Amino acid sequence: MTTVEVLVSVTGLYLALGAAFAIPFALVGAGKIDPDARGATWGFRLLVMPGAALLWPILARRWANGAQPSEERTPHKCAAQRKVEAEA
Repeated sequence: MTTVEVLVSVTGLYLALGAAFAIPFALVGAGKIDPDARGATWGFRLLVMPGAALLWPILARRWANGAQPSEERTPHKCAAQRKVEAEA
């Protein structure tokens, strides 16, 4: 096999695994790693599938570890948190 044939085969395998992963991830996994995705519409699930197929190793690891999205830290949120703490 030539180098190009190997690269095409590896890419095909990667995408095949990603496509197989994307379906259960869109149905179940997205809601497990992101609470906002729970109860999402079918349209959302269809939109998530191509990205899940391409990023499947990262998403599979997060799903396996039960990772939750990190909390957003913006200057506005930090200022609001300091205000709440000062009032308490």
